[in-house]
Amino acid sequence: MNILAIECTHASISAALLTAGDVYEAQSTDWQKAAETLVPLIGEVHESAGLERSALDCIAFSSGPGSFTALRIGISIAKGIAWGIGVPLVAVPTMPAIAAALDEPLLPVMTIIRSRKGEYYFACYTREELSSGQWHDRVERGDAGDLVAAASLMPDGVVAAGRGLDELQPFFAASGIRFAGADFFSARSLFPFAERLCPESDFAGLNDVAPDYRQMFVPKVRGG
Repeated sequence: MNILAIECTHASISAALLTAGDVYEAQSTDWQKAAETLVPLIGEVHESAGLERSALDCIAFSSGPGSFTALRIGISIAKGIAWGIGVPLVAVPTMPAIAAALDEPLLPVMTIIRSRKGEYYFACYTREELSSGQWHDRVERGDAGDLVAAASLMPDGVVAAGRGLDELQPFFAASGIRFAGADFFSARSLFPFAERLCPESDFAGLNDVAPDYRQMFVPKVRGG
């Protein structure tokens, strides 16, 4: 199966292509210019793999939560390609995908993604949930104190994982919570989920695929 994966929810941007068991990936740190950067990355992985877009069987994208703007850009590009070649598009939830990609075989994982200033999305996953692929959909939002409180409820301990969250490390250190950076997470991390979800999806359901915004965009109002 030939699968194109896209990840641009927060902090970085990447595209990856799985074909004949090989993975080709291109990444960029210019995340705030996703609109200009993502299409060239997709072209780069296709060129590296020597695979035409028409040969794709499925497209997967990291569905969030994350940046409202980046999510809209990611799904717009993914849907455009899917429509153009007539293949299914699957949404891979970002939170459990990060947790499953962490090399932590024993402890539960708390995934954290920055939301508004001083607030974070977070969710805890047991190893059984992650290994089975049957994750829950309970994503909460709160401040650093809420994160520590949620972690303390895990009887066997927890590993907190997230990208670009240096400001949280003192809180976790004071509470004895181990923190793992999530720079390992990229488009290639979506493939274990995509390989399971793609055969269950079809092109007819393309219109129903949507990002997991969790909060709606509120435009700024000038002068008042």
